[in-house]
Formats: sequence, C-alpha cells, structure tokens
Amino acid sequence: MTEKVILLEGVDPVELYGAGNSNIEKISAKFPKLKIIARGSSVKVMGEASEIGRFEQKLTDLIDYYGRYGHLSGEVIDQVYDGGMPKRDETADKDAIVFGNNGVIVRARTVNQQKLVQLYEHNDQLFAVGPAGSGKTYTAIALAVRALKNKEVKRIILTRPAVEAGEKLGFLPGDMKEKLDPYLQPLYDALDDMIPAAKLNKYMEEGTVQIAPLAFMRGRTLDNAFVILDEAQNTTLSQIKMFLTRMGRSARFIVTGDLTQIDLARKADSGLSTVMKLLQGIDGIGMVEFDNRDIIRHRLVKYIVEAFDNQSKASEPELFAQDNNPERSN
Repeated sequence: MTEKVILLEGVDPVELYGAGNSNIEKISAKFPKLKIIARGSSVKVMGEASEIGRFEQKLTDLIDYYGRYGHLSGEVIDQVYDGGMPKRDETADKDAIVFGNNGVIVRARTVNQQKLVQLYEHNDQLFAVGPAGSGKTYTAIALAVRALKNKEVKRIILTRPAVEAGEKLGFLPGDMKEKLDPYLQPLYDALDDMIPAAKLNKYMEEGTVQIAPLAFMRGRTLDNAFVILDEAQNTTLSQIKMFLTRMGRSARFIVTGDLTQIDLARKADSGLSTVMKLLQGIDGIGMVEFDNRDIIRHRLVKYIVEAFDNQSKASEPELFAQDNNPERSN
C-alpha cells in the first residue's frame, strides 16, 4: 500500500471540502479503493499507486477549475471526475480580466474600460476619471486582483479620502474602523465579487489586501504593490501629491475619480484635474477619460447623469453673470 500527502495550493480548503465536508465526501465516493483523510491544508491518500495518481490528477483539475472560476459545487465535481474538465469557452475567456466568484467573468465591457486595460500593459501609473457607474474603479480592482493572482505584486492596497458627502463622520457610531468602513464599502463590494470570502478574509488578516483611508498612506513607501486611490476628486493637491510619491519599486498605481462629484467644502480645492494636467505626457503615466457611454449600471443612471450635467451647464452662464455684475448686492 502506498501513502501520499498532497498539499493544497491555490484553493481555500474550506471551499474545496465544502459545507459539512460535502465536497470531500463526494470526491471520496468516486475512489472507493482509496482511504482519503482531509485535514487542514493537506489531503492524505492511501491505496494503490496508480489509483493515487489518478486521484491526484483529478484533484489538480478541480483546483484549476476553482482558480479560474472561483467556486466549486457538486455538479462541477461530477463533471471533473466523471467526464474531465468542463469545456472552456475560449472566446469568452480571451478578454477576461479575472474570473470572479460563482463563475462570474469580469471583463472590460466598454471602449474606455478596454482602453484602461490596454494602457495598464504599458504604464505603471494610470488615471481614470469619469461619471458614476462607468466601471472605472471596478475595472481597476479587477486588474489588481489579476496582478495578485499572477504574482505580479505581493499585495493590493485600496484607499479613499474620508470626506463626508452629507453625513458627518463624527456622528457615525462605533470606533474609527466602524466610522470609516461606510466610506470604503464600495471597495469591499468589488473585492467580494472577485475573491472568495474565506480567502479575502485571510488576505486581509495577513495584510495581502489592505483597505484604508488616504491619511494612513502618509510616510509609507509602497513596494511590490498594486495601489488604487478611489474618489480622488476629493483630494487636495497636496494630498494627491503625497499619495503619488508613495510609489515604490515594482508598484502599480491607479487613480480614479469623478470631477462632477467633488465633496470638498470648496470645489476649487480639488487637486485631481490639476495633477492630471501637470503629469500629462510623462512616459509611464496613462490617462483615460470615461463618459456617459461607459455607464453600465441600471439604464436610468445614464439619463440621471445626463440630466444633472445639462442642469449644471445651463446654470454656469447665470452664475458667471452674477459674479461679474458690479451692481449685484453683497
């Protein structure tokens, strides 16, 4: 009798074993001649060498499926163990950025999202600005997850300025983390789509994935990291300079923002548009301007954004006339 211990790599043991060990029991039932003991991050197998080899190959196929699609089920196990790996749709795969949870394929769905992905291949620092719902942050996070999976970087760091948009930070309940989490929730939501929950929790505990307010970036040098600054329109010029100069060796930076949604007390204090003008044309820095055609949320979001844009443009001449009227009362 041969005995072999197989160490699990590329899969969360909880996901592989299934709820109540349902998956590992299903796998074991397909190899009645083997004794299979699954504990922690290793599987011990005892039996004939040829049967162990067949078991190991099927287990590798199963882990490969999980790595690509981020989920396992009884149906997938049946496909892998009874009929081989499910046939891949190469057409669907070729433009995928990352394979998310529950079989979701995250891909660039608009022209400017595709442009962001293309610019990423040749630039270490990117700026992506445009309206709400255009997918700029989601695409950036997908690129970050892909880079982590491909071992291009050792960690992902996501940050936002903690600027209130109506509700005061001090009025929110809880400690500092609980006060800040509402500002960072959109970043958690995107990660939840792309990384299995157990693995994401582990990454966050280890510091492989970090989500923090912009103020926590001061003084750091960010090496071997994929760093995303979201809602950058709410940074001052000195803040965005501080962030950009954190860039260390083998780092990739993406800055996203919407210049129509500045929540600073004085909109003129926003440093995003200024820094983009300053850095225009520098080799290694790419810039993408998203527009209403990129909006991929509910179809009404596009019309809502356009309505507000039109209202803003219509009011500008009136405001300009008032500001330049010497007879206007103070």
